[in-house]
Amino acid sequence: MAAILLVDDEQSPRATLGLLLKQAGHDVVQADGAAAAAEALAAAAFDLVITDLRMPGGDGLEVVRRTRGTRPDAEVIVLTAYAGWESAREAMRLGAFDYSEKGREPDELFHRIDQALEKNARRRENEILREQEVRHLRELAEWNTRLEQRVEEQVAQVERLGRLKRFFSPQLAELIVAGGADDPLLTHRREVTVVFLDLRGFTAFAETSEPEVVMGVLRDYHAEMGRLILEHEGTLERFTGDGMMIFFNDPVPVPNPAERAILMAVAMRERIEAQRVGWRKRGWELALGVGIAQGYATIGAIGFEGRWDYGAIGTVTNLASRLCGEAKSGQILVSSRVATSVESLIEAEAIGPLALRGLLKPVSAFSVLGLKGDLRLPVT
Repeated sequence: MAAILLVDDEQSPRATLGLLLKQAGHDVVQADGAAAAAEALAAAAFDLVITDLRMPGGDGLEVVRRTRGTRPDAEVIVLTAYAGWESAREAMRLGAFDYSEKGREPDELFHRIDQALEKNARRRENEILREQEVRHLRELAEWNTRLEQRVEEQVAQVERLGRLKRFFSPQLAELIVAGGADDPLLTHRREVTVVFLDLRGFTAFAETSEPEVVMGVLRDYHAEMGRLILEHEGTLERFTGDGMMIFFNDPVPVPNPAERAILMAVAMRERIEAQRVGWRKRGWELALGVGIAQGYATIGAIGFEGRWDYGAIGTVTNLASRLCGEAKSGQILVSSRVATSVESLIEAEAIGPLALRGLLKPVSAFSVLGLKGDLRLPVT
């Protein structure tokens, strides 16, 4: 069914044609002249306008112009007497679809009506297809934009993950990137347990050994210590040659950080003692020294654009470092605060007070002799 505007100032032929169109299943609105047609076009949309050319108060050409300007989607068929062919051709130039002679058999007119409506339907189908194509292209562009953004985000995430894995376990680095932990590279303050360790006798060993041999020992040493750091969920702040700094309780809080630090340090000492057997056979006198302290530190990214490190600053780091420096071969020195927090877990003897470089007052320390009972790593 189509919406058709029928324009004719003569009521009888207009009514007759209107009845035939309704019988054909169309929705018909009748207008008795150009002025009435203008009002109808302004009020509603039509698929087809059929207009007489000769009408008083405005001819059919005005209806054609009005239709093209107001309802460009509607087709127009003009009805003319034999003498009005010039006006009919002018109507075609103005955009009418076709013209037909008035008074002829309705079959010819209805054939033109069917053609006009078919053209109208094809045009609308094409418009729908164009709209769909435009929508699909827009959606594709939006999808490509989102894809580019996701790729950029993923590249940034991979880069950030790689950077974080320099300091943290892979599981922890992935947790941070996924948003399960605060960004540790942002400056923050937290209570941590800090562990410093290095190899006693390493300087003499490095001076008397080939570089390749030194590098091989360091690789084995770093690998063994690294496994224990990850196992105890420590954070590797830095390693320089034979020295390492690890702390607990950042970037993700862990239960009993001091206990974890002690368990890790004892396990490290046992591991190095096992390695010393082979080292002694080759004439290398190497042993582990460890210092542990607990306190507040300011933690975050340190460096400059293109070269950032993860660092902790505070008295606690200085104390752990100085205790490590004082530790003899195979000795684990801990601050009194650490010793107090784990006194039920360790066998220890008091040492000191120690006058440590960079600290104003002498410091009481304890040497960890061993663990009480069969202690296990606490479960997070």
